[in-house]
Amino acid sequence: MRILLADDDDQLQRALRITLAARGYEVIAARDGAEAIDLAANARPDLILLDLGMPKVDGLDVIRAVRAWSNVPILVLSGRTDSAEKVDALDAGADDYVTKPFAMDELLARIRARARSTGGEADASAYEIGALTVDLAAKTIRSADASSHATSVRLTPTEWRLLELFLKNPGRLLTRQMLLSEVWGPFHANDAGYLRLYVAQLRRKLEPTPSEPRFFVTEPGMGYRFEPGAAEA
Repeated sequence: MRILLADDDDQLQRALRITLAARGYEVIAARDGAEAIDLAANARPDLILLDLGMPKVDGLDVIRAVRAWSNVPILVLSGRTDSAEKVDALDAGADDYVTKPFAMDELLARIRARARSTGGEADASAYEIGALTVDLAAKTIRSADASSHATSVRLTPTEWRLLELFLKNPGRLLTRQMLLSEVWGPFHANDAGYLRLYVAQLRRKLEPTPSEPRFFVTEPGMGYRFEPGAAEA
């Protein structure tokens, strides 16, 4: 897997290059936004790690430029902690956002999540949520444990559309605006009440303990994230 690391912090670049190379990733580096755009176009990375505060071309403009022609996953690494700036990056086309300073284990987990979601699983229809197996094509949910006598789970058409977005974007932070627009349409992008209601219903039907969600996680002020590996943790 080839990773484009775009960050002007030399010390962080060195640390990340050593860590990523030790885990088998091929790393190419850019130290300003213009170089990042050029490498994204010509080196064809499988993932981009991008700082927002880049010289020459700001990180947000890098995201917009890359998104004009590529769907490569973009994971933002930034010291900007304001929720509005995070939402701006995600709405511009970033797939995830990690705030500096960050734990290396967390970053590696986010990279693995993006690799899984782009590793040839685009046509898959079966997904696991804890002890449940979800078949999007057949619109069925059953227990993964053959000895279980649990009744099948029934979802409404709207719940299925919302669940499909979560399942096809494992580990990715999905903004409220993106979910509302995709499920209910662009004219409902600010109707957060719809989203809270339906996420609560998914949790009630699919989470082992709905009041303590492990799979459908809230990111305060931004949106939600589906964590498929939560049961293993």
